Amino acid sequence: MEGLRTKARNIILLFIPVLLLGAEGHGDLISSLLLVLVILLPSAKLAGLAAERLGQPAVMGELITGMLLGNLGLVGLHGLDYLKSDPAVEILASLGVILLLFEVGLDSSLAELMKVGLSSLLVATIGVVLPFGLGWLTSAFLLSDHSFYVHSFIGATLCATSVGITARVLQDIHKIRSREARIILGAAVIDDILGLIILAIVAGMIIGASAGVPLSIGSIALLVGKAVIFLVGSIVIGIYLVPRLFRQAAKTEMRGMLFSLSLAFCFLLSYLATLIDLASIVGAFAAGLILERVPFGEYLHEEEGSLEDFLHPVSVFLVPLFFMQMGLKIDLTSLLRVDVLGLALALTAVAIIGKQACGWGALERNLNRLSIGIGMVPRGEVGLIFAGVGLTLSVGGERILDEAIFAAILVMVMVTTLITPPLLQWSFARSRE
Repeated sequence: MEGLRTKARNIILLFIPVLLLGAEGHGDLISSLLLVLVILLPSAKLAGLAAERLGQPAVMGELITGMLLGNLGLVGLHGLDYLKSDPAVEILASLGVILLLFEVGLDSSLAELMKVGLSSLLVATIGVVLPFGLGWLTSAFLLSDHSFYVHSFIGATLCATSVGITARVLQDIHKIRSREARIILGAAVIDDILGLIILAIVAGMIIGASAGVPLSIGSIALLVGKAVIFLVGSIVIGIYLVPRLFRQAAKTEMRGMLFSLSLAFCFLLSYLATLIDLASIVGAFAAGLILERVPFGEYLHEEEGSLEDFLHPVSVFLVPLFFMQMGLKIDLTSLLRVDVLGLALALTAVAIIGKQACGWGALERNLNRLSIGIGMVPRGEVGLIFAGVGLTLSVGGERILDEAIFAAILVMVMVTTLITPPLLQWSFARSRE
């Protein structure tokens, strides 16, 4: 811990001139971006290290550090205020979240998904439908002056589940091979797919409304059809064509060829998703699901490693920037408002209740249903991704997520993420008593 404090002190001393003088407008665009990366990259890694030392996921440290950097103006330091809206940071953060969903897809096996059974399907369905409904009702009650679209998006945000946090805890307590763990992990994959479909539908409704397209049963059905056809169609076509394409590309024996093609394929599906008014992350996730089935081990030389080995250095660079940017956008003074704290408390409560009910969807007997429900609670990086999409949407000039609502959602994300590891350990220990 002393070594960590020393590193933190050295980083802070390095950044003092930047915090006092600011970086905006110094030199051209590229020099400004370089200084931004000098600030954000070490801050993200140091914050992630501190969080992990405290038994929390690195994303929590990155988010909190972004919050601190974005609110230095409260103590008279305005040098980094421009980071909140810097276009270069926005672009890099957008690439980061696309790569993150690409990695999630690569880690999600369609073959395993087919084996998880009815229990995982029911757990995931309850874990999407109930939080959406509770989130919508909570928003409609507490934010009655806001539109139907705001309530729908808040409901969609509560559908998210970050299984990475749960999986890490299950590994640490040696429960990763338990029946409960298999149900949780299988349900999480289905949850990702259902959640992305709901996000695509709600975002499509909002985009349509902003373009003057009235909301109707037909327009909702069209959005559902678009989302399902895109996901299913791209996966079916991709599984058939992509392995053949990569087999031919591998014959060139050029180092990095397959990695470049993989990234291009990810960006292509992300772009195609935007063309039909879906979020780009839907396409990135579909690309990962498709490439998960490509036998890269047969095409790559032994010294080249795997696709994940190639992707890891790029994602380590870009993904933390997304979470730092999310933190930068939070106005800490808004958290002191009674209405924001009330909304955050209510959303956190229904977020926990909605996912805790998942355990009753498991059909097998003698299961630890409490642990299954707790395992589905953390929103983590997935909740942040959903919230980030909301910041880009508006209807009639009204932002779907204003600063107060965004802050309340992030409080919900942080609380559900922080409480899950100790509660999951307690629930499994309780079942042994």
